[in-house]
Amino acid sequence: MKFKQRTIAIRLSEMKDAQQMMDLDAIVWQDYNAPEPLNWTSREDFLRHCQPGLQLVAVIEDEICGYVGFRYPTLLQSNRHVYEINIAVHPRYQHEGIGTRLIEAVKEWAASEGKTKLSLRVLSTNPNALKFYEKLGFVREGRLMNEFYVNGNYVDDILMGFYL
Repeated sequence: MKFKQRTIAIRLSEMKDAQQMMDLDAIVWQDYNAPEPLNWTSREDFLRHCQPGLQLVAVIEDEICGYVGFRYPTLLQSNRHVYEINIAVHPRYQHEGIGTRLIEAVKEWAASEGKTKLSLRVLSTNPNALKFYEKLGFVREGRLMNEFYVNGNYVDDILMGFYL
């Protein structure tokens, strides 16, 4: 497959990105890749949970085609060397290397912020995501058995990490 060459900018998210990121979440997060679909009740709700500057966004022209969010996994000071990440790429832009570029960008960002580890969670029902993360150097660190009940089935939550 040959893809059109696109100029992709990766930058920190800004307040103006909220609506596009909310729309992206509604498209990307479904019951096969998340414990439940993600639909924000309002812009204020989104901004309360996803503050500007806590995501790197991939932008083509003025359209956000993906993002990687990062945050501390807990409120404990002893856990401040870790960023927990989540990533979403619009289906229209998948398989164009945007996800890889976002993961590489968050690795660089985290290292520049003095972090030594990235962690993430992925459902066992999402084998493509597992392969993607492993290809980028993440390792499986744990498995929470039957952590979620989705569509009448128990689903495991797989914990993964990358050491910077």
